[in-house]
Amino acid sequence: MTHPFLDLAPLSAARFASVEDRVARLLDTRQDVVIMQGEALLPLEGAIRGTAGPDTTALNVITGPYGRTFGDWLRDCGATVIDLAVPFHTAVTAEQIRAAFAEHPEIGFVSLVHAEAATGNTNPVAEIGEVVKEHGALFYLDAVASVGAEPVLPDAWGVDLCVIGAQKAMGGPAGVSAVSVSERAWARMAANPKAPRRSYLSLLDWKERWVDGGRTALPHAPAQLEMLALEACVERIEADGLETVMARHASAAAATRAGAVALGAGLEPYVHEAREAAPVATTLRAPAGVVASELVARALTGDPALPLAAGGGALAKEMIRVNHYGADATPGAVRSSLTALGAALAERGLTADLPGALRAAESAWR
Repeated sequence: MTHPFLDLAPLSAARFASVEDRVARLLDTRQDVVIMQGEALLPLEGAIRGTAGPDTTALNVITGPYGRTFGDWLRDCGATVIDLAVPFHTAVTAEQIRAAFAEHPEIGFVSLVHAEAATGNTNPVAEIGEVVKEHGALFYLDAVASVGAEPVLPDAWGVDLCVIGAQKAMGGPAGVSAVSVSERAWARMAANPKAPRRSYLSLLDWKERWVDGGRTALPHAPAQLEMLALEACVERIEADGLETVMARHASAAAATRAGAVALGAGLEPYVHEAREAAPVATTLRAPAGVVASELVARALTGDPALPLAAGGGALAKEMIRVNHYGADATPGAVRSSLTALGAALAERGLTADLPGALRAAESAWR
């Protein structure tokens, strides 16, 4: 018995390369784009291990949990790491980056998360990129959550290593990811004796066996289903228009924030300033005396598929996340999430203005 998902013709190198080209156009980049055969942690770790070593002094910006992970990887590579941590309810500023360079002029590597879906903030990469460029440091960016929800422009921003994943705002598969690599990032890897080689983490393997070979022979069998899903995902974005997709995410964020404020009952935005809030997900602070994870569990009893989650780790007690990305960047998903939260708050004996919240969300979407 044949099955459309199992009985597939092999994916050719030319087809693989064509998907890479479409991802490059999505990022408006002329850098080499390499599609990695795994979830985005693969290129995120591979890019750090390829470029960082004992002679690296890195400025690692922490605006959420992934920044902490990047710092761990950098230290494991032997790098000297200067952590710049800001409260999770805000974003880092270009002025803070500039001050770090003034205090530590030896910084040669900067790692940053663009949008933190886990904490709901987004960082001003264009402004930060200007500062990094002035000091000639290598710029590494995690744009996994932001791509598709807000502009991601590696060339314009001077980003040397830009990692994206398809599973959030792009509305695609989780098992495949991509990284754009500048010429100087390739040179840094080639000169790094500790860069992974003959390894699944190795970007240099892709460079030498794929990019330098004219993209005619793949290093190993591709993840067929994930590649086809990524291709379909990019086709859908191209058909809708990237600006339209980003506008939909911005509207979902504005509507969710406005609706949550109007809902009341002690619920409030976790990220204080709207301009620092990520369009991919809105985080909310649970009312005093209410455990966020318990409130979310109650809200999900009617519909477990709603894009609601509690914060991770210690944040589970205080943070609620509305993950309005991809297929959930819609008025319906926002309305349903607010309705479920309103009902859960009412069950706790808290007064929630659901009609007012829905009106505010509708108005903000428009």
